[in-house]
Parts: sequence; C-alpha cells; structure tokens
Amino acid sequence: MQPSSGVRSFRSSRGRNATEEATGARRHKPDYWLITPCVVLLAVGLIVVYSISPALSESAHVSGNYYVLKQLVAVALSVVAFGISSRVPLSWWKNAYKPLLIVAALATLIALIMPVNPSYPAHRWVRIGAFSFQSVELLKFAILIWLASFLTDRMSRGLVADYKQTFKPIALAIGAIAFVVAFFQSDLGSTGVIVAMVGIMVTVAGLPMRRVLAIGGLIAIIALIAVVATPYRRDRLATYFNPEANCQTSGYQACQAMIAVGSGGMFGLGLGKSVQAYGYLPEAANDSIFAIYAEKFGFIGTVVLLGLFATLFGRIKTIAERAADNFHLLVAMGVFAWLSIQTLINVGAMIGILPMKGITLPFISYGGTSVVFVAAAVGLVFQISHYTSFVGRSKATNRSIASDHRTDRRRIRGAYHPDFSGRARN
Repeated sequence: MQPSSGVRSFRSSRGRNATEEATGARRHKPDYWLITPCVVLLAVGLIVVYSISPALSESAHVSGNYYVLKQLVAVALSVVAFGISSRVPLSWWKNAYKPLLIVAALATLIALIMPVNPSYPAHRWVRIGAFSFQSVELLKFAILIWLASFLTDRMSRGLVADYKQTFKPIALAIGAIAFVVAFFQSDLGSTGVIVAMVGIMVTVAGLPMRRVLAIGGLIAIIALIAVVATPYRRDRLATYFNPEANCQTSGYQACQAMIAVGSGGMFGLGLGKSVQAYGYLPEAANDSIFAIYAEKFGFIGTVVLLGLFATLFGRIKTIAERAADNFHLLVAMGVFAWLSIQTLINVGAMIGILPMKGITLPFISYGGTSVVFVAAAVGLVFQISHYTSFVGRSKATNRSIASDHRTDRRRIRGAYHPDFSGRARN
C-alpha cells in the first residue's frame, strides 16, 4: 500500500536538508541565548506558584502541592512542545496551516457549546474531566502559521498589495475571528494580541499602510461595540479612569493589584510573606501573577523580570532580522508580536496603565495551555535561528557594512552570507 500524499510530504521534509533546500541557507548552530531567558522565566513562574501554593490550596480546599504539581506538569509539556516545534521542519509547518486552522476552529466551537464553570463564566475552555484546554492559545498558534504561509505566497507572486488576493481575505478572516473571541468567548485581551500579531506581520510583509490601518479600524470598531454592549466591560473602562471610586465593586481586582505592586517597595516582602495571595487578589496565580511577583520581589526584582522579557524579545527580533526567507521572517515577527504584546497587556493592567484584562503573563502565569503554546512558538523561532545570516537585512544591502560584520562569530557559527535581494522569491 502506498502512503498518502500527506504522509509522503511529511517524510520528505524530515531530512536534515529540507529547510536548506527550500531557502538556500546552510544549517548552523542555533541561538542558545534565546533559550536562556525562557528557562529563567519558567523557573521564576514555578517559584512564585510554589510560594503561593499554600494560600491558593487553602482557599480551593485542595492539597498544599496541588498548584505547583500541576505547573510542573505544564512545564514538562512545554519542554515537549518546544522540542516538537523546534525539530519538525519549518517546511512541514508551512504546509500544515489548514489542519491547524481546522483543529483550532473545532476546539473553539467545542468551547462555545460546553457548559461553563461557575468560577469562570466564559466559553473559553474545553473541559474533559480534570483536563481543561483554552482554545484561544491554539488559535493564536494556528493564525501565526496560516498568516505567515499566506503572506509568503502572496509575496512570492507580487500580490501583497492586491485588494482581492490579500487584503480582503485577511480582513474577513481576522474580523470573524476577532468577533468570535471578543463576543462569544469574552476575551478582549486575546483579541488584542491576535490583532497586534496580524498587524505587525502584514506590515512586515509590505501590505500598504492604508490597508493595515483599515484592518485596525475594523477591529477597533468591533472592540468598541464589544465594550459598549457588555456591562462588565463598561465597568472596567470606568474603573480604568477612576479605580479608587470602585475599589469594592468593579475595580476590586485593579485596586488590589496596585496594592500588591506598591506593597513590594524597593526589595519586596520576600517569598513567604505575600499578603495579597490569601484571598485578596483575584486570579493570583494566573492573570494577576505579576502583581504577586512585584509584592514578593519589589521594584528591583520587577526590573530584573522585565529585563528578562526584553532580552527574550530582543533575541527574537534579531533572529527575525537575520532570517533566511520570508516565511522565517514572518513567523519570527509574529512570535515577537504575540509575546511582547501579551506581556505589555498583562503588566500594563497590573500597574494601572491599561484596563484590566484576563490574559496570562507568558512563561510565568499558572496554566498549562498558555505555557505549552508559548513554548511551541519559541521553538519555531529557535529552529529559524539554525538558518540565520551573519548580518541583518538592512546591513546586507551595503557591502562595506556587511564586510565589517564578517568577524561577528557570536553564537551563529557557519551562518551563510546572504543575498537579501532574492528573499522575496522564497
């Protein structure tokens, strides 16, 4: 019996030279500095969850190690996800966007029709017994792969600026996705992350700015309707402008988060001395974990944490700038947008510069779905770093500047010297 075309396609892309053949780039040592901040951030998340696990377990009436053990399982699964996404050839991911979108759509549909948990009255989770799965995280990953593949195809055919071939399909797809996530799943934070990711990717691909702004305007209208049509979102917006006036009602979480951040002072209260975790701050291990971290480690610890995130985002951006082809470039920039915007929304809400949103802090927050898919996304970037060049795209356009960087051996030994004039053909 002959294997199916899908199986043959996967097998043919498993070889070491699959990406080399597709891009013309030579494989070399990856950027291990990308992994370092990820590992440290995962460790920080485990430490914080461990330190507040007794408080959380007491209020939930479960064993003292319940939360930290679940987070350890999530970290283990994230390592597996990173290994898979960093090993399966990028050419396979590029061709797998349709199955990914179908699975993500089915997961979203199942989440919409499943009964909600009274503690979390939103249709965001697929629950099967003790197992729960947040469908929007898979949706982010699927959109990342689909849009990178779609835009790469349009760039290769010179159709990026075409209204019918490029702008219209993206606007319709993202408008529909934003509507479902914002209205039916009540997740305006994730909607913002998806829109930002799409906006940065289409801008990098070269979509005319007026059309990028048109997509942004469409999503802004959807977001405005979502806020106006939903009482609790109106309350959150009012709380954002005057949090002290609603500290006992709609602004409770925002006020308690700022109390936690302020209580940390310069050096923090210490690991075992959190007050806000004992029933005062809602979602202490999930959405509000940054505030708990600030309470424990203070201003200095917060600066260190933000420095780790900045290091991670900087590595991803550098890898994107040195990507071998358009698909690699768009995937890396999509991951950069996804993680950086999600971090900005979470941290901004906790310190009061953005309205409160139910969104996790990458690598830190308790919860398996977010940790697993964030790790999978970084795994894609790590694989891309196997095929980067010595110099960035802008530098390679100038021979004299490029030659100055030939001595840049850093952690990418064996990287080829690119001809970026041919990137758009890949």
